[in-house]
Amino acid sequence: MKPAGIVRKVDQLGRIVLPKSLRNRFRMNEGDPVEILVQGDHIILERYRPRCVFCTTMDSVVEFKDKHICAECLQQVTGK
Repeated sequence: MKPAGIVRKVDQLGRIVLPKSLRNRFRMNEGDPVEILVQGDHIILERYRPRCVFCTTMDSVVEFKDKHICAECLQQVTGK
């Protein structure tokens, strides 16, 4: 993980502001969902991308009956 050289303070409500240059670089817009991951003693922010509820892949994920499922698992579930 490469440091960005940017320091921000956490406000009273636990919020931080991501600099516009980073939001632009990672195509993050107001209202976009962000996933918070913990890896050891690091907190990682990622643009949220739905994962398949069965195999956890992020490839070819669609919504099926209010759940996210990849094309391969959908084929197995529906038998088609």
